[in-house]
Amino acid sequence: MDLGVKGKKVLVTAASKGLGKACAKAYAEEGAQVFIASRNKAQLDRAANEIIEQTGNANVEAIVCDLTKSQDIENMMQSIGRVDILINNAGGPPAGKFNDFDDADWQHAFELLLMNIIRTVRAVTPAMREQQFGRIVNITSSSMKQALDGLLLSNTFRPAIVGLSKSLSQELASDQILINSVGPGTMETDRIRDIYKQQPSDESVEERLNKAGTNIPIGRIGQPEEFAKAILFLGSAANTYITGQTLIVDGGAMKTL
Repeated sequence: MDLGVKGKKVLVTAASKGLGKACAKAYAEEGAQVFIASRNKAQLDRAANEIIEQTGNANVEAIVCDLTKSQDIENMMQSIGRVDILINNAGGPPAGKFNDFDDADWQHAFELLLMNIIRTVRAVTPAMREQQFGRIVNITSSSMKQALDGLLLSNTFRPAIVGLSKSLSQELASDQILINSVGPGTMETDRIRDIYKQQPSDESVEERLNKAGTNIPIGRIGQPEEFAKAILFLGSAANTYITGQTLIVDGGAMKTL
């Protein structure tokens, strides 16, 4: 299947590692011009070089950007210019319960998870409207469907992204701009490994990753590359009729309808 992304300008945020990096690599493999953004320059440059080496696509550019800062986002968009496909990703906020967080924590999570999407969408949609083409995919979390223990900040703001995406899908469809939300289940990323490392246990991280897979109908946890395939289709010219939808990529783990 020709996904129609060759030569398209694709921006993937929070793409120095994990799911964002996997998505950027998937687009690079299809011949897109890929821009990856993150606030850690060393990790970002390393990710860009690895993607170029693994895909043979030299059109991968790293842009340092703190997604919680509006000026950084504005500077990034000015540097890139027109964006055809936007993949919004963000690192997860810290784990914790209600009394663990003060106003600054709440404000930071708000900026990280919601406002960065509002700002990037605001920046890319004028050109998308003009060319009558655009694809936006917001990477969220399974917490947009089912609250996760100990992840209060994520549980609060991730569902808001779904509401934003659904509302925008109604506004943007007439200009051939399609927007969807995709939430990962348990994926083998650095983040999930870090979470397991922080939790006291007599079992190794590998043992707990394997055990987590036994609770998933497909029998294992997911790989970032598998998640990226869903993003790649929804954020491509091959997707011509899916918008305003919420997809969970979790191997069948979630039992909600």
